[in-house]
Amino acid sequence: MENLDQLRELFRMQKALNERIGVKTDGMSEEEKTKWLLNYTRAMQQEMAELTDSVPWKWWAKYQKFDEQNARVEVVDLFHFLISMAQVLGMSADDVFAAYVKKNAVNFQRQDSGYVKKDENDSKHI
Repeated sequence: MENLDQLRELFRMQKALNERIGVKTDGMSEEEKTKWLLNYTRAMQQEMAELTDSVPWKWWAKYQKFDEQNARVEVVDLFHFLISMAQVLGMSADDVFAAYVKKNAVNFQRQDSGYVKKDENDSKHI
């Protein structure tokens, strides 16, 4: 499947970049995983703030412009950190794809049922 090959390539590229920076996700201790998950979460929060700043969210300010090109770059930055987080957790591109497919089915089931009640167990199989 071509798209899955593209996802695998993104994972390969991110692993190479992380290792060049000095982050080796293979064999991390629980303490190291915790550290890097928090690092990547904080980085993603910053990228989300930068993405937010790409759109005119200040309804009181007239000077703002929608910067679609920068918004696209920020989304790609988010992918860098999201893939890194998956790798810290030992997930491959195939693992992420399989989990996404399962979670997507759960989300559709939730919509079909009206999602009127939270069921913590509906995602445990993922």
